[in-house]
Amino acid sequence: MKQSLIIVCLLLSACNLSSVPPAVPAGPTAYIDPSYPTMESAPVTSLQTSSGIDVRADRAWRDGKQVNVDVCFTLLDASDWSIWNASLQYPGGSVLDFSSTLSSIQEPVEGQSGQRCDTLSFLNVPPDADLSSVTVTVDAIAAQPRADDYCTIYMPKIQQALTERGIAITLNCADVNGVQTMQITSKPDTMSQAEAEQIVFSDEFYTVKGPWSFTFNLGQ
Repeated sequence: MKQSLIIVCLLLSACNLSSVPPAVPAGPTAYIDPSYPTMESAPVTSLQTSSGIDVRADRAWRDGKQVNVDVCFTLLDASDWSIWNASLQYPGGSVLDFSSTLSSIQEPVEGQSGQRCDTLSFLNVPPDADLSSVTVTVDAIAAQPRADDYCTIYMPKIQQALTERGIAITLNCADVNGVQTMQITSKPDTMSQAEAEQIVFSDEFYTVKGPWSFTFNLGQ
């Protein structure tokens, strides 16, 4: 009888143990290095104007090895304008590597300029960089032309610039497979076709240079 009670107790104990869920090992927790600070700042001056374009910086924030800046700028026409060159300078160094993310866009309408807003992200900023006086500079804004933009937007000002410089190149637009295409109709005999195209299709005609600079305090 005593032996039977022992067996029953052992069986009950086994059942109770099997009903207890196994302990789940704790997963790894994210480690935030205190040397990678996060800080937000408004610019000392929020609006800069150069070459007829207003550029506004609303805020900048430091997040680890990255500095982000919200920037808006005037759209002169319906071309695909974007920030072409930008830089970040701080005491002892600078960063030229950046990416741009579209935040919003308001297309220009007749008699009124449009506006585009982007977030610029400067990458690989050293965590020990002194950003108590950091300057973000937009160096150039450009609109890479579409094929038909040359005839509808750029040809008049390219022709005017060539005339003012005394360069005897004449431009015209012709229908090529249903698309109006800018062509070089005449050039000096001493100039090769490649040299003429290099002048005519230079990015200077669709690039507006600043600079537009903004200073922030993002801590030491």
